[in-house]
Amino acid sequence: MTTTLARPTPATTPPRNARSARQVRTSWLRGIAIVVAMLVFALPVIWMIAAAFKTNVQVTDPSTGLWFTPTLENFTGVLTGGELPAAMANSLIVGVVSTALSALLAVPAAWAVGRFAMYRTGSLVLVARVVPAISLLVPWYYLFAQAGLVGTYTVLVLSHMFVSVPLILWIMISFFQGLPIELEEAGQVDGLTPFGSFLRIALPLAAPGVATASMLAFVASWNNFLFALVLADSDTKTLPVTLFSFISYASTDWGGLMAAATIATVPVVVVALLAQKHIVAGLTAGASKG
Repeated sequence: MTTTLARPTPATTPPRNARSARQVRTSWLRGIAIVVAMLVFALPVIWMIAAAFKTNVQVTDPSTGLWFTPTLENFTGVLTGGELPAAMANSLIVGVVSTALSALLAVPAAWAVGRFAMYRTGSLVLVARVVPAISLLVPWYYLFAQAGLVGTYTVLVLSHMFVSVPLILWIMISFFQGLPIELEEAGQVDGLTPFGSFLRIALPLAAPGVATASMLAFVASWNNFLFALVLADSDTKTLPVTLFSFISYASTDWGGLMAAATIATVPVVVVALLAQKHIVAGLTAGASKG
């Protein structure tokens, strides 16, 4: 007696048209979500730029919307009759100096932590990142006042480095851990010291990461309000403190405030666009190991 084996039925797969329709729906939903997210983040910026070209009456009048006669009086006023140019120069000086010094200290430290498994040091860095800066302002003010540094660029640079050094260090630790250690070992075989292999091999490979971390540190310094509010004086106050001066007890100069905020946004956007290639490379390279 012979037995006939039943042929296995092939697994049913959805028709090609159904899969194509599902992919089209998914693409449309993804595109709609991206557009909605872009509008959520872009609308405040669009409103700020539009308000910069309005008078104070037009800013507070919802009926004007985006249909109005633009004026340059706000920009002329903040650039010629106000403290904005000096404040921008102060922010640029403090941001560049604090970022450069922070990178000079944090990048070699990040390499040492990543290469020699100094995880306790990394934990201390994380603690420094989570400590509220406002809790340190009172002792800082007392110590810097005793040293005669309140109101100088030195105290602003040092206070901003409290934020920049842990930020750069924390970003670069994972970046250096992702670089192949065999390259540095090959350099040491050829006669380089460990620190020499860092300077000649690891640091050039980590340039995108350094650019990313430095960009984020500069933006954090550029936007820092609290330190300058307490530690700066009229000659060294930075841009965020000057923007705050447009708000008074009796009224708010909305047109001037929006014009000044628009001008304050331009340098950061320009730097981000110029360094976009390095920033993307740094973020993607630091996201994976090997």
